[in-house]
Amino acid sequence: MERSKVLAIRLREVLLDGLWIANTNFKTQLQLVSWVQATQKIGTLNTIAELTYHVNYYLAGILNVLRGGELEISDKYSFDMSLIESETDWRNLVEEFLKHAEEFVLEVANIQDQKLDETFVDKKYGTYLRNIEGVIEHSYYHLGQVSLLRKMILEMDP
Repeated sequence: MERSKVLAIRLREVLLDGLWIANTNFKTQLQLVSWVQATQKIGTLNTIAELTYHVNYYLAGILNVLRGGELEISDKYSFDMSLIESETDWRNLVEEFLKHAEEFVLEVANIQDQKLDETFVDKKYGTYLRNIEGVIEHSYYHLGQVSLLRKMILEMDP
């Protein structure tokens, strides 16, 4: 199987419909959360909404590059989320996340394998492969946080 197809399968597992590694995925977790839960602050931790925005920010930014555009994202803006003040605001963020996730998976699946070894935008960012694997690792990291936050919130207010 082509490396790009394997990467796309791994992305789909963490973002949309997998259960293999974490026994859950972003889509499942986010669809179980209300806007009140998504915005509930626990100590100094990021909220579920902030983490959703953050992962979506990188999906959208890297997706732009995969489609031939420029790298226009910066770490310093990756948590600059608009306020979530209603269920509609939250559902819009979730839908945008899921849309970008699906598009990202499809773009990765269609990358020619030799492209994976090419430089991603600038030598300092490594290869396309490194960046896509980074998205997978980053997504699992934050999926774990979302899952734990959700459990903590449910324990506080069942």
